[in-house]
Amino acid sequence: MVQQITSRLNPSAMRADILSGLTVALALVPEAVAFALIAQVPITAGLYAAFMVGMITAVAGGRPGMISGATGALAVVMVALVVQHGVEYLFATVVLMGIIQVLAGAAKLGKFIRMVPHPVMLGFVNGLAIVIFLAQLNQFKVPDADGVLQWMQGVEMITMLSIVGITMAIILILPRFTTAIPSALVAIVVTSLATIFLELDTRTVGDLASIGGSLPSFAIPDIPYNWETFKIILPYAITLAAIGLIESLLTMSLIDEMTDTHGKANRECAGQGVANIATGFFGGMGGCAMIGQSMININSGGRGRLSGFSAGLFLLSFILFASPLIERIPVAALIGVMFIVVIKTFEWSSFRILNKIPRHDAFVLILVSVVTVFTDLAMAVVIGVIVASLVFAWESAKHITANVRINNDGSKVYELHGLLFFGSIKYFRDLFTPQDDPDDVTIEFIGSRVLDHSGLQAIDALAERYTALGKTLHLQHLSEECRDLLSKAGPLVEVNVKEDPKYHVATDALD
Repeated sequence: MVQQITSRLNPSAMRADILSGLTVALALVPEAVAFALIAQVPITAGLYAAFMVGMITAVAGGRPGMISGATGALAVVMVALVVQHGVEYLFATVVLMGIIQVLAGAAKLGKFIRMVPHPVMLGFVNGLAIVIFLAQLNQFKVPDADGVLQWMQGVEMITMLSIVGITMAIILILPRFTTAIPSALVAIVVTSLATIFLELDTRTVGDLASIGGSLPSFAIPDIPYNWETFKIILPYAITLAAIGLIESLLTMSLIDEMTDTHGKANRECAGQGVANIATGFFGGMGGCAMIGQSMININSGGRGRLSGFSAGLFLLSFILFASPLIERIPVAALIGVMFIVVIKTFEWSSFRILNKIPRHDAFVLILVSVVTVFTDLAMAVVIGVIVASLVFAWESAKHITANVRINNDGSKVYELHGLLFFGSIKYFRDLFTPQDDPDDVTIEFIGSRVLDHSGLQAIDALAERYTALGKTLHLQHLSEECRDLLSKAGPLVEVNVKEDPKYHVATDALD
């Protein structure tokens, strides 16, 4: 860890972080504006969230190089609250959301990100890449006389596509010659200068909204502080906290894989919470990790905390001092940057492996991608984890077997192999034939493991069947906890302290 920190303090790494932060800040502007419009809050609420959440998580979060700010996943949830109750309720909700996230970090809930299977992760990445791509397409539409969005036509469309194409070409080709300056930053500067000097008629950042403003000021949300208000904001706060943490932790996992480093999940939960608490008190709409901007940062060479902090600082300077210049950046240049993000984010290898991985994994991958596109990230991940868990349980249930042998004295031994839990109970019962077995039967559990209450009840029920037939049953090599939790079959367990396995069963004590 000390070596990693020291490596980011050398001039070359610091320059890379600062330049990458500048590139990210330029890309953050239209995103923050767009998400503020989606949530139907003032533009400044999106901009304040972008720089405040970004700067605070860069310092307090658990993943250097990850960019946080206002996101669409949160905005689509916020809009209902804003429409029904107003923006002040949103600010209070963001504060409560942050408190919940801090508590999640303190409770070390970040470790549960390990429960997300790889097919779900691939589906999340692919789905989010598609969402980013589709979001850019709206910039190619303009309102007609009736206010209905229509695709651009003629010269306007050709100009937009040309700038997008040139931006993408610079980003892809320039690294072959030099990596001293982020290629995305060069592409934005070149296309902006070309647009200004050639006086091209194309949409700019200023056409979306004015980004000029002042420093945010501290204010306690102006709402009634009573039980009724709490009942209104709590469900939204829980939902926003969950979505924010899921998106942040999955993005962290993706960056971990790309950079071969390890972030701190629980610290990231707490860092996101602190950032949202502060943002809510300063008129921001809250936020979480942004996979698109994080990919821009990583691809531009930003690896340290300085990259995220400088991105927020640059964005703040744009708001305070440089809004006239930033507003002249062509939207098409930023679309080109995001298209490159889409290309580099999408796991193209998933097409090659679809017919090589188990069918249920392929199904989960596609399912999560589709649900991400049509609903939201949190719903997609939860559904993916549930489906993957059910498939795992189903497949594991079919793999409980028994090797049967008859000893010289006529007694019978069942050597179990596999997991005994709720899903495998039927297969477990079908292994035994109490009515046909000899008077002395041994069940050997050394190759098996009891996982839950249902497994214990299955053992008790089987023991009762043998006892009712007047036959002697021996249960060997069950863990100490299994012996303690068994009610009817407990006395039948033969204890071998040196050989009995040691593990815990996921169940409460039996009555």
